[in-house]
Amino acid sequence: MKIVKQIVFTLFALVFLNAGLSKFFHYMPAPEMTPEQMELMGAVVKIKWLMPLTGTIEILGGLLVIFPKTRALGALVILPVMTGILVHGITLAPDTIVLAGTLMLINIWMILDNYKRYRPILA
Repeated sequence: MKIVKQIVFTLFALVFLNAGLSKFFHYMPAPEMTPEQMELMGAVVKIKWLMPLTGTIEILGGLLVIFPKTRALGALVILPVMTGILVHGITLAPDTIVLAGTLMLINIWMILDNYKRYRPILA
């Protein structure tokens, strides 16, 4: 089970590393978007600092998740971005819900798997 967990968490981390790097180097093509999604993307692009911030959080979170020693922190760093991805999928991109839901479940699994590390913060 430990090997499966490491593989799943590493793949999760690589998804976010890839997404974050693509925000800086623009190597992944943009998906087809509805007019509503185009309007949202236009607003996001106007906020010049938002995409670099999101990309930085994705890269940082992805790097932290790769290593078991820092995974608990990485899971928390990625959680707000993952929440945004899931809400976006539910509201504007229903075709992405399966992927977003799967990634959210993996994120929750990491958080639950590291619950003991959070106890001092919650005490």
